[in-house]
Amino acid sequence: MLFDTHTHLNAEQFEVDLEETIQRALDAGMEKMIVVGFDRPTIEKAIELIDKYPFLYASVGWHPVDAVDMTEEDLLWIEELTKHPKVVALGEMGLDYHWDKSPKDIQKEVFRKQIQLAKKVKLPIIIHNREATADIVEILREEEASEVGGIMHCYGGSVETAKECIEMNFYISLGGTVTFKNAKKPKEVAASIPLEKLLIETDCPYLAPTPYRGKRNEPSYVQLVAEEIAGIRGISYEEVAKVTTENAKKLFGIS
Repeated sequence: MLFDTHTHLNAEQFEVDLEETIQRALDAGMEKMIVVGFDRPTIEKAIELIDKYPFLYASVGWHPVDAVDMTEEDLLWIEELTKHPKVVALGEMGLDYHWDKSPKDIQKEVFRKQIQLAKKVKLPIIIHNREATADIVEILREEEASEVGGIMHCYGGSVETAKECIEMNFYISLGGTVTFKNAKKPKEVAASIPLEKLLIETDCPYLAPTPYRGKRNEPSYVQLVAEEIAGIRGISYEEVAKVTTENAKKLFGIS
């Protein structure tokens, strides 16, 4: 019983063998997966996939790297898509200071607009954070994002910040990086935060766990994330799988 809370099965990397990739996930014990759309083409593909597969759900939003491209029309379109019964979250959204395509002020404006939309449509949000932790936490507080809560996706920050985010009604999601030998912070987070606030993900096709690091990631590998967390916490794999699946279903309102 596994729930991968962040996949990009809508990415071109899966065009050749999508059916086989999905089957491997089901064979590994996957119950549900979230397909994340972050611009027009990936959102359209995500909707196509959730209409085809009963165990797939979608999150729709605008990626901070591409914030400069988002129009008011795009925001209205995203709002319209939230009426789809299998669109269960907004995002990924947030701030990315690693790439310089979109100016910081535009990223912040687009981020705020999406939080405001999430509160309007009453859906949780999925947060993308790259080198922007302080500004993200500040905006989540100012916009009172705790009203809807959500996920700190592919979390790589400190235990202290994780606890701050949990206080704001966010779950902490760990991916393949927790399996990396020198990933000190994700391992500390995996050991420290309440299991009831933890989620697992792959972020596939990116960030494959050990021993597949550097190769294409896929949903079946979320098993390795759960196994690593179980080892760190000294509990069973089955407990990690069960509780993180229950957490995801609760957050997304999936029965």
